[in-house]
Amino acid sequence: MAGKKKSRVTSGLVLLGLVAASGYLTVELRKQEAPGITEVRNVGVLKGNGGAGQSDDKGGESWSRLDNPARSVLRGGDGQVKAVLTDGARTATLTGPARTFEEPAATSSKVSTTDWVRMMPEPWTEGAEKEKWFKDWYGENADSKEDDLFAFAFQYVAGAPEKKDEQGIAYRGDANFGPLNPAGSEGGDLRLEESDFYDYLGVSYPFRDGATGSPEEMRARSLDCSGFIRMVLGYRARYPLMSSDKSGDGLPRTANGMARSERGVDVLPLAGVSAKDRPSAIDQLQPGDLVFFKLDERTAERLDHVGMVLGYDTEGHLIFVSSREEVNGPTIGDIGGVSRLDGNGYYAKTLRSAKRL
Repeated sequence: MAGKKKSRVTSGLVLLGLVAASGYLTVELRKQEAPGITEVRNVGVLKGNGGAGQSDDKGGESWSRLDNPARSVLRGGDGQVKAVLTDGARTATLTGPARTFEEPAATSSKVSTTDWVRMMPEPWTEGAEKEKWFKDWYGENADSKEDDLFAFAFQYVAGAPEKKDEQGIAYRGDANFGPLNPAGSEGGDLRLEESDFYDYLGVSYPFRDGATGSPEEMRARSLDCSGFIRMVLGYRARYPLMSSDKSGDGLPRTANGMARSERGVDVLPLAGVSAKDRPSAIDQLQPGDLVFFKLDERTAERLDHVGMVLGYDTEGHLIFVSSREEVNGPTIGDIGGVSRLDGNGYYAKTLRSAKRL
């Protein structure tokens, strides 16, 4: 019913029944895994050989530079990586306490990681470690256990508890992908897209270009794939947001707009949308990168799905998180296709580009 959240505590059989009724007979095919095509050799570049670098008086810390993409790496006196900062990007990967992310209702994958991805106030440039803005920011965030991008993302998966702000607005908690599609048919969509972060919040949002996002009641507590990314990186981490793909300066509205935007750094440049344009290697990816997919032939030259790299699972597979209609919300699950970027599964085969914002 419009405006009311549908329960997602639903058995797998019921969910598969809904999927089949809507023409999603590809679900089982998506689960089939063939031998891997894309090899993962040094994902995250956190183990890359950056050399001894330039020493810092602070506890034997040292800075070094790596290429492809150009980035600065901070290492402690023991040689272990403490931070990776990419030229032109505001997301920074810091090393912190180990955490485990899991979603047992949808997958057996578990991602145990010491990576914490945070948003810097300015894009990184070579030598910025000497600037006051970075010293202040790093001093506040180096050992912080405050929520980062990964923590934000998992505050919207199935069963995530609701939390309200001082104005009484529920800004986190179990999210839908979108309302059921009343016109669903053979080969059609199970759920409607176009649910942005302000639909989830249920409040109007004034964008910097003068436009205002107005929530629809039927999309309450819903986030489509790009709406989920905008919630995590934009509304929660305060990265600037555009009202559309064309108006304003910030993160565009759709997966296609994000992938083709000049914002951030193209880690896996977009070569095209056909199967032959799948990246041949994904070594350059690191936690927090946005990954873009071509899932639906109906969208022509447009990329139609976006997620965020989470890291390796305990079986050594590179996992991403995104909001999907089959699961009805944000997930690292395997319903509708395993969440692996390596190998030859559904999402691995449809990966087309990646960006470090």
